[in-house]
Amino acid sequence: MKRKILLSLLSVLLIALFGWVWLERVALRAFPDIISAYTAKEYCSCRYVMQQPAEYCHGYVQQSVPVSDFLETPEAKRITVSGLGRSHSARWMGARQGCRLE
Repeated sequence: MKRKILLSLLSVLLIALFGWVWLERVALRAFPDIISAYTAKEYCSCRYVMQQPAEYCHGYVQQSVPVSDFLETPEAKRITVSGLGRSHSARWMGARQGCRLE
């Protein structure tokens, strides 16, 4: 009897979980892009718009989900970040435009 109730409860929870995943499928698919894009854009803004040192900016953009690759090209004022299998770059466009994702 207890086993039957436990299996029924587990089945209901699994159906609810799959329902939630289905409703949030667009946001969940976009999540890997957000990590690298956010880090590249915010680090670029920290370094070239706010003109903060690299050590400070690394701490400023640190997240709970780690990035796998980070490349700063100072002569081009470009930041390239990879994480969760996706890669994004941000580049400083100028004093009026700030940083932009590429």
